[in-house]
Amino acid sequence: MNYGFIKVASAIPTVQVADCRQNIIGIESLIAQAEGRGVEIIVFPELCITGYTCQDLFRQQPLLDAAENSMMHLLDFSRQLDIISIVGLPIVAGDLLLNCAVVLQKGRILGVVPKTYLPNYGEFYEKRWFASSQDLRPTTLRFAGCTIEVSSRPQLFRTCDGAVFGVELCEDVWAPTPPSNGLALAGADLIFNLSASDELTGKHAYLKKLIAQQSARTITGYVYSSAGYGESTQDLVYGGNALIYEDGVLLAESDRFAMTSQMQVAQIDIDRLRSDRRNNTTFINAQRVMLGEQAEFIDTEIIQTRDFKLERDVDPHPFIPAASNMQETCDEILNIQVMALAKRITHTQTKTLIIGVSGGLDSTMALLVCARTYDKLKKDRKDIIGVTMPGFGTTDRTYTNAIALMKSLGITIREINISQSIMQHFEDIGHDPNVHDVTYENAQARERTQILMDLANQLHGMVIGTGDLSELALGWATYNGDHMSMYAVNTSIPKTLMQFLVRHVATEMDEAVAATLLDIVDTPISPELIPADEEGAIKQKTEDLVGPYELHDFFLYYFLRYGFGPRKIFILAQKAFANTSAERTVGNYDDETIIHWLQVFCRRFFSQQFKRSCLPDGPKVGSVSLSPRGDWRMPSDAVSSLWLREVESLGS
Repeated sequence: MNYGFIKVASAIPTVQVADCRQNIIGIESLIAQAEGRGVEIIVFPELCITGYTCQDLFRQQPLLDAAENSMMHLLDFSRQLDIISIVGLPIVAGDLLLNCAVVLQKGRILGVVPKTYLPNYGEFYEKRWFASSQDLRPTTLRFAGCTIEVSSRPQLFRTCDGAVFGVELCEDVWAPTPPSNGLALAGADLIFNLSASDELTGKHAYLKKLIAQQSARTITGYVYSSAGYGESTQDLVYGGNALIYEDGVLLAESDRFAMTSQMQVAQIDIDRLRSDRRNNTTFINAQRVMLGEQAEFIDTEIIQTRDFKLERDVDPHPFIPAASNMQETCDEILNIQVMALAKRITHTQTKTLIIGVSGGLDSTMALLVCARTYDKLKKDRKDIIGVTMPGFGTTDRTYTNAIALMKSLGITIREINISQSIMQHFEDIGHDPNVHDVTYENAQARERTQILMDLANQLHGMVIGTGDLSELALGWATYNGDHMSMYAVNTSIPKTLMQFLVRHVATEMDEAVAATLLDIVDTPISPELIPADEEGAIKQKTEDLVGPYELHDFFLYYFLRYGFGPRKIFILAQKAFANTSAERTVGNYDDETIIHWLQVFCRRFFSQQFKRSCLPDGPKVGSVSLSPRGDWRMPSDAVSSLWLREVESLGS
């Protein structure tokens, strides 16, 4: 596997019922195409060599002989190919006729998997011709010039670079306890399903949900191939379904009802699947059921290494909801924040909420949550105290937006200019106010926090934190300044998602409020702790100092969610930020830029853990959080040298 990826294919050949010679030509053609595209494993439909709809012809010896001869032809065809092929055909084992999947590579049959659950209801009559693997005694037989063993024992196939896969057939996945459950628990990263499922009104949507759920439950890549054009339409129609899922997410699907052969190809991220399994203690505990039934591991052939190219799409903004369920997801996120804050308010019997409103993105998001929470609790918004605290770096743009937003939301407005108190503080500690260093900046942040805390004491209130997940990851917060609050509603909202959510809320507001919110989103992100330039514009821009948030959020997602190292993250970032997207604004970053900011991310993430170790409470919203009480527990003294060395190697 290159960077943990394996390339798989689901193929649907056109068939001629009972014409094995013609069918094998179509199968070989698709295998050759897949080999040319660097596919490592390809799966075909159930009984694809004979056709699924042969009915009582399965009792005819000529058909069974033709299937075996075709397998011999396919084995010979595959001798010089690296690709692993999985095809379906009937095999006689003693007194039984079995509906089988044959796994083959380089002219050798690696294994034979007989079908377990045979549908014998409605339009299906498989028990008329076939026996189940449950009826099978372990049998050794000669087939297609090979000596093979056929049994009901679970089989797992292990590629030369360590990927593990299992096979089930059609109805198996519809059973209450599919064989893929046990195969996954025994170690299968991938499940291949050879199927011949007919088309009925509404069945396709159910099928996709079924496979998606099975892929998600077993944390596997699930590759499904179902019979298509050419099968008999005497009573049924087979539309042809090639579906590839990864942990419940659809990567590729074919066009149904096509009248030509089809093949869908996708790269499945094995590293991603294995990371999820290691972190899922429920999956680990469930593996205990396999202790009494050990699967047989079969090693595949060694293949030549190939140059790697990442072909699958990578979302540059993994925290932003998909367009298909954008409204639902945005509302869900906001409701999680609101319900969390509502519980804390009622539990503490807080009379007021105290929030610093700067006219920036984070405080805007926190204020919107506060307003919605008070509406939910049927409380007067006047008990939300919005405090604007102009200082040396405050610009007219942010000040005006802060006042306009607070007025539009109907909260109580307090304005406290901190300039005089900061100058007194500088005099007390002997700091030259003309030196705009970290002392100059952090003194302002801590002064603002002290004001908010004191107001909370005075007004029986609670200070609402405004900092976000991206700032926590980079340590971009003043310790015991904006780093601290009594409840932090944005603690697991990254900056890219914050921008998206505020834009979403703007669509629900009247024109004036929407204009203010959109201008806040478009304002350069800044702590405004350094005086503005000669034209009164923001001089201190956060992204100029720590890097683009869309890059850091991307790094953060894969670093935390899957535990990927810099090399894997770099490959994904190259793909994600290679081109601009028509649907979303995406920055273009060359390799040097990505490597530079990835190094900054690793260095800052490790060095700033001490700030995360003492965070205030705040709700978890998505799959990634840095709460020291939940998702992320890390020693503050851990060193970053291992990760930084890996980043440095990227430039060589």
